[in-house]
Amino acid sequence: MEIYICVALIAMLAGVLSGIVGTGSSLLLLPLMVSAFGPKQAIPIMAIAAILGNIARMGAWWREIDWRATLVYTLPGVPAASVGAHVLLSLPSWTIDCALGIFFGIMIVLRRSLKNNCWSLSIKQLGLCGGLVGFLTGLVLSTGPVSVPIFTAYGLSGGAFIGTEAASALLLYTSKVSTFGFQGALSLHVALIGLFVGGGIMLGTLSSKALVQRLTATHFSFLTDGILMIAGAGFLYAALHEK
Repeated sequence: MEIYICVALIAMLAGVLSGIVGTGSSLLLLPLMVSAFGPKQAIPIMAIAAILGNIARMGAWWREIDWRATLVYTLPGVPAASVGAHVLLSLPSWTIDCALGIFFGIMIVLRRSLKNNCWSLSIKQLGLCGGLVGFLTGLVLSTGPVSVPIFTAYGLSGGAFIGTEAASALLLYTSKVSTFGFQGALSLHVALIGLFVGGGIMLGTLSSKALVQRLTATHFSFLTDGILMIAGAGFLYAALHEK
């Protein structure tokens, strides 16, 4: 019983974080979920929880969602997420987690360099990124931090970024969870835990809107770098644990 209370509290905190920055709930919950339920159950649990968390973020920023960007991003991303989930069920993912952990560390420096050089993504390039991120979403625990520099380079920020990223991630994670279900890797017990964790994330996310509205572009940038650092540490932790 105590572990579930702890999970609920951290899930709400993770929801606040993802509601502010647009991602990070899965990464904050990763060590606890792996410790409590094991790595094999943690991934489908967090995939279900991510669906609920993204629904909450969409609801909070519904009017600011860029639906054109969402469509272009998810058309290649949804089938790619299914392919990635199939690969996940047949191959160990610790090497990929390790590579992503290092990647996120580099991304902090790269993101600032690209920002200073006014780098941006076109709508076609956004679609190509959607296919890549979709595959990675199916393959690893969370790719939210990868989408941060992608959507910001496309020109989105604040509520528009959070809502659009959430709408896109919702479709990618739905594809991933559906694949788990079809492959028999999603038990009722795992689904119920995922719904429980997702409920906590939703509560935290819905309470964060007032904080987002007070953020300046500078604050958002620093928080983005912070979540990239957490992401890198989270993936390296996962890689060491799974190995």
